[in-house]
Amino acid sequence: MLFLAAVADLKTDRIPNGFIVLGIAVGGAGGLWYHSDLWQSVLSMFLAFLLMYPLFKIGVLGAGDVKVLMMTGSFMTINEFLIVLAASFVIGAVFSLIKILAEHNGRERICYFLSYLAEVMRTRQWRLYGENTVQDYQRYCRNKIHFTIPVLFGVVLRIGGVI
Repeated sequence: MLFLAAVADLKTDRIPNGFIVLGIAVGGAGGLWYHSDLWQSVLSMFLAFLLMYPLFKIGVLGAGDVKVLMMTGSFMTINEFLIVLAASFVIGAVFSLIKILAEHNGRERICYFLSYLAEVMRTRQWRLYGENTVQDYQRYCRNKIHFTIPVLFGVVLRIGGVI
């Protein structure tokens, strides 16, 4: 299911809500079947929402990324989910670094990030990260990774016993 969500994200920049709902239902049923405990699935999903919602609110993650992480959590215990989440962020950082090197825009990204932090500290209010790049779609795409891919890799590493 996560593979299909990643494909949808890559092709359309969206993950259908019906697909997420189906994934959560299957994950909850699997949690009930394998762990005899639906609460593990529910708590993992809730934890995913709690941890990722602030990142969504400032524009670091998209709504689809949060929903995919909630769906992923529905298949796992809290400990498994936290391991996959940490691995996903490490893999995402590596992907971002590769993209920065490929696009040759490291200086631009660092300057933007530092100016963003300075403005947040000066105004003492969060604002949407990257809001000025959304109008320039080409620039927006240069600075974006599809986070469903690092999540998929994190899950594969967990299932494969690497992490």
